[in-house]
Amino acid sequence: MIKNYFKTAWRNMLKNKAFSIINLLGLSIGISVCFIIMLFVQDELRYDRFNVKANRIVRVLFQSNINGGKINEATVMPPTAQALKNDYPEVQEATRLHVAGRPKVTYGDKKFNDGEFAFVDANFFSVFTIHFLKGDPATALQQPNTLVITNDFAKKYFGNEDPIGKTLDFNNKSELYKVTGIIDKIPANAHFHFDMFGAMAGHSEAKSDSWMTSNFFTYLVLPDGYNYKKLEAKLPNMVEKYMGPQILKAMGMSLAQFRTKGNSLGFALQPLKDIHLHSNSSYEMEPGGDIKYVYIFGAVAIFMLLIACINFINLSTASASKRAKEVGVRKVMGSGKFELVKQFLTESVLLTFIALLISFAFVQLVLPVFNDLSGKNLSIGFSLQPLLLFVALGLLVGVLAGIYPAFFLSSFNPIATLKGRLSASTKSLGLRSGLVIFQFFISISLIVGTIVIYQQMKYIQQKKLGYNKEQLLVLSNSWALGKNEQFFKEELLKDSRVVNVTTSGYKPAGPTNNNNSMVYPEGKENQVMKTLRYDVDEQYIPTLGIEMAGGRNFSPAFATDSSAVIINEAAAKAFALAGNGVGSHLIWMQGNDGTKVSYHVIGVVKDFHFRSLHEAITPLLMVLKPEWGLIVKTKTADVAGLLSSMKQQWQKLQVDEPFEYAFMDELYNKTYLTEQKTGRILNIFALLTIFVACLGLFGLATYTAEQRTKEIGIRKVLGATVTQVTNMLSKEFLKLVGIACILAFPLAWWGMNKWLQGFAYRISISWWVFILAAFAAILLTMLTVSFQSIKAALMNPVKSLKAD
Repeated sequence: MIKNYFKTAWRNMLKNKAFSIINLLGLSIGISVCFIIMLFVQDELRYDRFNVKANRIVRVLFQSNINGGKINEATVMPPTAQALKNDYPEVQEATRLHVAGRPKVTYGDKKFNDGEFAFVDANFFSVFTIHFLKGDPATALQQPNTLVITNDFAKKYFGNEDPIGKTLDFNNKSELYKVTGIIDKIPANAHFHFDMFGAMAGHSEAKSDSWMTSNFFTYLVLPDGYNYKKLEAKLPNMVEKYMGPQILKAMGMSLAQFRTKGNSLGFALQPLKDIHLHSNSSYEMEPGGDIKYVYIFGAVAIFMLLIACINFINLSTASASKRAKEVGVRKVMGSGKFELVKQFLTESVLLTFIALLISFAFVQLVLPVFNDLSGKNLSIGFSLQPLLLFVALGLLVGVLAGIYPAFFLSSFNPIATLKGRLSASTKSLGLRSGLVIFQFFISISLIVGTIVIYQQMKYIQQKKLGYNKEQLLVLSNSWALGKNEQFFKEELLKDSRVVNVTTSGYKPAGPTNNNNSMVYPEGKENQVMKTLRYDVDEQYIPTLGIEMAGGRNFSPAFATDSSAVIINEAAAKAFALAGNGVGSHLIWMQGNDGTKVSYHVIGVVKDFHFRSLHEAITPLLMVLKPEWGLIVKTKTADVAGLLSSMKQQWQKLQVDEPFEYAFMDELYNKTYLTEQKTGRILNIFALLTIFVACLGLFGLATYTAEQRTKEIGIRKVLGATVTQVTNMLSKEFLKLVGIACILAFPLAWWGMNKWLQGFAYRISISWWVFILAAFAAILLTMLTVSFQSIKAALMNPVKSLKAD
């Protein structure tokens, strides 16, 4: 019986080639897109879950609101971990990580600085599940100046030599580290990635008892099944016990007095599994994901699959008249409704599994492209789990698409069908219309979404930032020049292609140095604020094209500039300084011993964007304290020639480090890489979704034209023109698109407004976006329907009247 079902299904597919091709194409694209998105969503949701204790690990955050300045940092103070372990028995383990950048490492005659390095506590590998290939995770980092490295790092720099017991020279013999362990590569779906882990026991900053500086990532292991909110509720006690005395000493006020000023500070806990998708904290080790995009892509996958299924349902019910006599004969011959349902479901599942095979090949072909766009490394391979998921998806789609047509077709009255009295019921017509409206409701919403995302990305590219990011070369590793950095800078300034050069590691775009200071206006201790500080030289402001709003720039002519500060307009406003702020004094709080240093304001710069446009411009201070790092302003079209010349000068100085550079505009663009990638992916998925919807519309238009062939012949005999016939066949579909527009516009406006709220600086959604979306939907409908409409209208009326 089952064999007969499949034979009949195969014959019907071959008999109705147009129906089969449209459905195969729609289902293949729908399943492919859905499966790719499922892989993406699964990867995003699996971040950090490879850790055996993932359900029990939480990260400690520092949060405060000081004079309206809100802080939410992923790092906390050095003694936090030990204090939590000592004071709260529910804290079973506490461990820390301190990012140390890329040190200059030497082994024998090999020199390199491309390894990411972090200090961690000795128990770090008992908290996080990272597989050891060599060494003992329990003892590897107990002693100072010991080191655990990844296997990839070991192979790259040690080759076939066993690294265990070997010594690496960090930063020109200032630090020597002995390799005590080799670990496997850290999984891609972890929220941190390092090549080397050094023992925290040898890190002097880790021994600090200061509760006024926060730069340690701190993780806790809690009992299985324990609600971390219970511990979080107890953390204010720790603030009172440890931070209170240091605040009193540094600021001259008790914690209670500090809080009566409207200020607050404390700690929060964040589950490890929430870090990647739910974190909005500053100083994350790596850019995280966004749960909003997981929801967006998940919705696109579901809608894409539904649209493909709707095509099958609509085409199956619209072409019911072709199967009516078959159903009548089968019922007369004794087939029951259940047998007919099984027959039609078999056809649906067979068609779906053919689409599944096409989809499998399509996914394998397209996945590398998707990986390039998304920055992922997804794959199906031939492992059991994804293949079973793929087959299950196909079975689900087959049943979902075929269940209604199966019951609909099997419900025909055999006598009416054999007498040719079958007519489309109002119920089936209403369902088809509703499903078409739903298809275009989704398509129009996606059109609006893609337009708004494109506009926001264009706005980001064109927005005036308050500095000129064009023709700026960044040399971040100029520290390798040592004492020759100034000489190299002077040589650059002799080149006619160079406008200016500044010495600073602080950049308004891309990876940058970070420094914060607790500052308040002189005589106003209650206005203390944690403020970002840039260490710059006299050429920083002119090199970046930052405009002065008042006062002056730093100058070698003023010896007192060593205690001077330039602030931005946001700082002048936040500190409520008199006038434009020039001439005011700001007090720096240094350390936890109450040391205070006074700086006088000599200038105010106009606000410029030194962070992502997701964030509002905050107070910024600039002090005259040049650090390593060069930023070069050029004025030449011969960038390649200039870079070649700079490289030659670099090599003449016999620097161990390679000549590396970046363009400021490219660093800026990378800040919005996630949004750009998401926009491109969403554009592709939107186009595919619209294409599948149009496929279904094309099929419906074909069957509509076939069903009204005699009517069209009669109208043409009575004098109807081709245009009139085309309009007659098209207007019903246009009505449905109009209804879809009315339903889609409010939801699309709400959804895109929610997305835009993630940007502090954003566009407003204009009315013309909806007009353009409606026009696009109508145009697509007309192009899709008109082909069949015109073909039917041009048919010879004599043939039309002779048609069955």
